[in-house]
Order: sequence, then structure tokens, then C-alpha cells
Amino acid sequence: MTLPKWLGDDLRTDHAGETGAVWIYRGILSTSNDRSVRDFAERHLKTERRHLREIEGVLVPANRSRLLPVWRLAGFITGALPSLIGARWVFHTIEAVEAFVDAHYEAQIRRLDVIEAHDPLLAEIRAILEDCRADEIDHRDEAHALARRQPGWIARAWCFLVAYGSKIAVSCARRI
Repeated sequence: MTLPKWLGDDLRTDHAGETGAVWIYRGILSTSNDRSVRDFAERHLKTERRHLREIEGVLVPANRSRLLPVWRLAGFITGALPSLIGARWVFHTIEAVEAFVDAHYEAQIRRLDVIEAHDPLLAEIRAILEDCRADEIDHRDEAHALARRQPGWIARAWCFLVAYGSKIAVSCARRI
């Protein structure tokens, strides 16, 4: 079955996002010596790699973003910078990213809900998105709990920048 264009575009954004997520955790692991941060990043890196493989299983290579090197670099920087500052910044950053991803996946799932189709591929895609979303919510909630307090104004500005950058990345990946 050929996917509707909008769904192919959505999956391209998911692939770009999961690529970026893998590189966020690689960035954290490349710069952090904090054992709690490293344990967190190692566990979540495994999950993000699984998400990436699942998305790659339903998105043909020709439909993947041509900006993957940009998403890798952006992800690496998004993980490395806060880990240079400290554990709380890492956890605030992950919470901001995952809050955005939760809403992003939820919108895609809702869009699939309105399709009146019994196509097994669409059902598989919906299940993948639901599974990814559930994991991202767990990541967000764990990061929130580990941060232990609200971010200060500079960290809030960083988190705003991270969420806004994620929105821009989705818009670009949808087209390129």
C-alpha cells in the first residue's frame, strides 16, 4: 500500500525526530561524567534506537529527511550542552523535548483515528506511534522527577528554545 502523502510526511518527521533523539543521548554520554545522568541516557538511548528502527521499518529510505546530518548535529548539541552545565539541565531538557514529542505523536495518532480504514499497515503504524508516545511520556515523567525542582529562568529560556527548535525541525523535516 502506498501511504497517503500526509502520513509519509508525518513519518519523515518522526524519523528525523528519533534520529535527533538518539543523538541527544549520544551528546549527553559524550560529555557527562555524572553516573545518574549516564545511566538515564544509556537506558533511554536503547529505547530511542528501537523507535528509530521501528519507524525505519515503515518509512522507505527515499522518504527520509535529506537533512539527517543536521538532525544528528542538532541532537548532539541539544544533549551535550546541558550535560556540561549539570544533571538538572539534562533532565529539564529531556522533559522539554519529550513534552513536545508527546503532543506531536498524539496529533498524528488522532489524525490516524479519523481514517476509516482496515489496512493492516495503517494499524501497524498507529501501534508504533502509540508505543513510541508511551515511551516518550515515561521519559518526560522520569526526567521531571529526577530534576526535583522547577528550572530557573535561564533553564526555562533554554527549554523554550529547545521546544521551539523542535517545532521548526518538524516543519523542515515535513518538507525536506
